[in-house]
Formats: sequence, structure tokens, C-alpha cells
Amino acid sequence: MKWKLSLLLVTIAFSAQSQDCDILITNGKIIDGTGNNWYYGNIAVKNGKIIQIGRDVNVVAKKTIDAKGLIVAPGFIDVHTHLEDDEKKDPNATNFILDGVTTCVTGNCGSSNVDIRKYLNWIDSLKLSINVATLIGHNDVRKAVMGRANRDATVEEMKQMEDIVDKAMKDGAVGLSTGLIYIPGTYTKTPEIVALAKVAAKYDGVYASHMRDEGDSVTYAIEEALTIGREAKIPVEISHFKLSGQHNWGRSKETVPMIEAARKEGIEVTIDQSPYTASSTSISTLIPDEVLADGQDSIKARLQRPEVKKYVVNSMLARLKKRKLKHFSYAVVANFSPDTSYNGKSIEQINLMKGRKHKAKEEALTVIDIMMNGGASAVFHGMSEEDIKRIMQYPFNMFASDASIRVLGAGVPHPRGYGTNARVLAKYVREEKVISLEEAIRRMTTLPAQKFQLKDRGLLKEGMAADIVIFDEKEVKDISTFEKPHAYSKGFHYVIVNGVLTVDNEKHLGIRAGKALYGPGHSNQ
Repeated sequence: MKWKLSLLLVTIAFSAQSQDCDILITNGKIIDGTGNNWYYGNIAVKNGKIIQIGRDVNVVAKKTIDAKGLIVAPGFIDVHTHLEDDEKKDPNATNFILDGVTTCVTGNCGSSNVDIRKYLNWIDSLKLSINVATLIGHNDVRKAVMGRANRDATVEEMKQMEDIVDKAMKDGAVGLSTGLIYIPGTYTKTPEIVALAKVAAKYDGVYASHMRDEGDSVTYAIEEALTIGREAKIPVEISHFKLSGQHNWGRSKETVPMIEAARKEGIEVTIDQSPYTASSTSISTLIPDEVLADGQDSIKARLQRPEVKKYVVNSMLARLKKRKLKHFSYAVVANFSPDTSYNGKSIEQINLMKGRKHKAKEEALTVIDIMMNGGASAVFHGMSEEDIKRIMQYPFNMFASDASIRVLGAGVPHPRGYGTNARVLAKYVREEKVISLEEAIRRMTTLPAQKFQLKDRGLLKEGMAADIVIFDEKEVKDISTFEKPHAYSKGFHYVIVNGVLTVDNEKHLGIRAGKALYGPGHSNQ
């Protein structure tokens, strides 16, 4: 009888000390996001938060995940995405979730919704499987005030743009982005950007830039981004840091030291990188900027004029010569709505398919034809592995997909939309050992959370939001290729978003527990 009483008292005492939780992760190799070495431990999750972490976790769990042999890390933060208008295509955001991504920063390259309050409220009402933070895009701010005009802003127009950025920061934007290779960003002089960046700086925002050039004039473009940071007193994020064109290969020996020197000067500058030797953007980037002013009707009208068409062709041929190429084989159409047979084919191949002569001039005319019919997205091959690895080794460099939500089978998009993080972990960590696993995780979690002030994300620590990814470091792999891009990554066994199990044994459960994340300037007034 006495032993029964003693057992009862022990049970009561244990119950009083322990607490219940929603999910208990046991036996995992924990990489907490700081860059520190992994350690064995357990993690308890309740009400969307991490409530206990360590070797001795005393809880009663509704669900237990045995992570033996697996890595347990913070959910990955993709700092450069383009979600706008694609969220409703697949609210499950399966391509991101199955690549370990739990948070996306959108609104990059100067393109965003202008009404940030409305957009973030819509994100919360839509319910995605991922969390979403957004920048306010300069290009769309300028379009809202000036359209696609190729001129300086007036004093009144500047005031209108500043007011839009001010409201956006109060409504929750995490910073200001520019796309200085795109219309109308191309038409914008540095002082205009400085003025708008100063507005974002008042609210502790970030200046994120697709620079004015990533090829021949890349050092000038970097210096412009640093000047904006210096004059506006704002942290700088240089997007998809790279060197385009074969004749620029190796110049990361120049560009990375520029970032190092700026940080020593006191400029809070970081960079991000897509781990591929190809980029993806609009086919319009092959066309001289001045031809692209105003809307599609204006562009079409210009391209119909013989003298303009001749000028465009000559400009394109000069660019090709500089690349030391004979054909536009490096530009591959990803999605051309009027004729999907173009998808996955290079401009060189499309030109031959149309029965034209196998000459670069004819290929330039094929590009013009595509532009006359609304343009297309494209994949551009033209970077070196040497530069990718050198940039990857820089400690203040993050990883980014530069992608949107993918729909299986739609077009022939860049594989980065499916496999960015898996590729880093498989190719550059496990196989080629360019960086360590702990360092890669830091670049995917803590560093982006710090940069964009996502204060409760990016770290496995008590009190932090329970965004957690559990993967097999020996199996994780990107399956998506340029030829067959529509393939989800492998090796991510479990993904938890805001404390809710979203991926179980590599299967998306259809759970949508993501939410809008707000910048430090957010006001509910």
C-alpha cells in the first residue's frame, strides 16, 4: 500500500513539473542558426513557439517526431522572391516548403504591391503555407506617380513618392527595393533613390537593390548601391550578387573586396546569391532601355519603325560580340504565352524553328518579334562556377531563389524555384565542401532574420517562433534541372511553420499556417 502511495506522489510531482506541448522533436542533431557546431537535443513546441530546447526536455507531447539521424534547423528564410500575384496559384507554396523555406521576403527588384497594408492583410486572409514579409518596390512607386516616363521626377512627384514609401513603411514594409535594370528604374538617377531610401531609413528599413549593372559596369553599380547606403544611412542588401557574361568571369576577385571594404568603413552591407550559373528575367533586358519607355503600345510602335529596329539589332549584336558569342544560345525562353512551343528553347533554336537563317542578326529580329507580342520570361546562361564559389565563401552572403510560387508543369522556369537550398546543401556543402553545414544554415536563417529584422525568426531558441525544418544531410538534394525543372527537392522530412506540422515524411499536408510578417516601422494607427 505504501509503495502505491509513493508512486502516486512521484507521479503527481512529475506532472506538476512537466508541461504539455503540441510537438516534441527528439534525438535530433540541432543546428541552431548561430553558426555554432551541432549538438544532440530535443525541442518542445507549443502555441507556435519553442518552449524548451536542450538535452533535458520535460514535456508531455501531443505528437512526437523522432529526428534520429536528422538535422534540426530553423526554417529557412528566402530573402529574394517575387510572389506578387502568384500566391493564389498555389497557396501551399509547395516548391518553397519542400525546399525547407518557411519565410519569403518578396517585393524585390523594385516590384511590389504599392498598398502594403492591403497586401499584408490579403496575405493573412489568404493563408499561405509560408510566412511573407515584403519590401516596397521603387519601380511600382514611380509607375504609380509617373508611369513609365523617361525623365526626372518633379518636386511634387518626389513628394508623392516619398509619401507612398512613408505609408508603406508604417504599414509594415521591411524596406525599399530597386530594380535599376528595369523600366522605369533604369531612368532614375541616384539622388531620387537616396531621397526615398532616407524615408525607409526613418523606420529602420533596408535598401535592397537589383543593381544597375551586373556585368561590364558592375563595380560602378556596386559603388552606387554603397553610396545610397552611405548617404541615406540605411543598411544595404545587394541582390543576386554575380558576374554576367563570359568576359567578366573572375571579377569576383574585385567585387567581393568592395563589400569587405564597405563593411570596414561602417556601411551595413550584405549580399545574396542564387547558386546557379544562369539567371532568369524578362527577355526585354536584351532590348536597349530607351526603347522600353511608356507602355506596350508605345514599345510596339517604336519597334515597328525601321530605324529603331535597326538600332535595336545593332545594339544586340554589339552585346553578343562583347560576350564573345556567335549566337543567342545563352538566352532560353522560360514562358511565352502566345506560343508555348517556344518554352525551353534558346533564341537560336526558336529562330531556326521559324525557318530563318542561322545568323545572329536574324535571332535579334526573333527577339523583337517576341517583344512585339508581349515579351517573355527567359533563362540566361552566362556565369562561372569559380565566381559562384568565391562569392559563396563570403560570410555576409545569403542564399536566395529569386523565384515565385511554382505551378507544376507551367512553362520551363529556372530550377532555382524548386531547389535553391537543397542545391547549396547537397552540391556546395556535402559534395564540394565550399562551406560548412553550420555556416550554410546560418546564412539561410539567422543572417537574413537579422538583416530584415524578423525578430522572432531564424533561430532555435526558447521563445522564438517555431519555424523548424528537419532534413537528412546525406540525402538532401535538388532534383530540378534546366531541362526538367518541375521537380521538388528531396530530403526535407519535416517542416513546421508557426508551430504547425506542414510537411510529414516529405509529404505536404496541405496545411497553411503561414502569416504576414511586419517590418519595424509598422503602426496600427
